[in-house]
Amino acid sequence: MRVACIQMCSGHAIAPNLETVAKQLEQASKQHVQLALLPEDFSFIARNHEERLENAKQCPAILAFLSAQAKQHGLWLIAGSTLAPIENSDKLHNRSLIIDPDGNIQSEYDKIHLFDAQLNHESWQESERTEAGQCPTMVNLDEQWKVGVSICYDLRFPELYRHYSKQGCNILTIAAAFTVPTGKAHWEVLLRARAIENQCYVLASAQSGQHDDGRKTYGHSMMINPWGEIIAELEQGEGLIVAELSWDDLQVIRQRMPALQHRRIV
Repeated sequence: MRVACIQMCSGHAIAPNLETVAKQLEQASKQHVQLALLPEDFSFIARNHEERLENAKQCPAILAFLSAQAKQHGLWLIAGSTLAPIENSDKLHNRSLIIDPDGNIQSEYDKIHLFDAQLNHESWQESERTEAGQCPTMVNLDEQWKVGVSICYDLRFPELYRHYSKQGCNILTIAAAFTVPTGKAHWEVLLRARAIENQCYVLASAQSGQHDDGRKTYGHSMMINPWGEIIAELEQGEGLIVAELSWDDLQVIRQRMPALQHRRIV
C-alpha cells in the first residue's frame, strides 16, 4: 500500500487551502499513491467563531471538491478534518471524511476528545465551539488493510487506538494541528507509542507554521512502522511524504513479538 501524508499551513480563506490540497494530491498521484491523508483543519483555520460558522456553511462544496479529487486521482482520501455545521446549534463538528477511489464518502469521524488546555500564555477551549463525537470509525481499504481514524488530541487517549487494534486495524491515522509547545514535548513519542503498542502503521498529517488565528503549529508529519521506526518525516513547511506500507513486514513484526496475543485485560 503506497501512502502519502500531506502537510499544510492553512489560512482563514477556503479557496487557497483547497488549491494547496489539489496541488499536493496531484503530486501524490504522480507517485502512484493509493491512500492520502490530509491534516486537521485543512480547509480553513478561521480567525474567530463567527468566521468558523460562516465558513462551515461551505461544507457541501468542500465535500464535493474532495469527492472529485479522490475520483480524479483514483485514491482513498482521508480528509483530516473540516468543521461541519450542526442543525440548530452554534457549535460545529470537527469531522474527518473517508472517501473511496470512486469519490464516494464511505464513512465519517467526528473528533471524540476535545482540546481544552491552558499552555502558559495559550488557552484552547475547543469544547466551547465544538460538539464531541461519540463513535470510533474504521474503514476496510481492501481485504488486507483496515484503517482506524483519529484527530489531533485523540492521540493522547490510548484506549481509542487499542479499540481499533482489537477490531483488526493495521493502519492508524492521526490528522493534527499540534501546537509548538505540545508538539516539541509529546508529538513523536506519542505517535511512536501508538505504533509500538498496537503493532500498526501510524500515518500522521500535521499543520505547520503561523496561522491567522494566532496559533503556531508544530508540523513534523510522519509515518511510523509497527516496530516504532520513523520511515518518513517532513519537519516544517507545506508538502507531502510518501512511503510504502509492507504487509509482509507487518506480519513478521507481529509474529516476532506477539504482544497482541498476550493481552490479559480486554
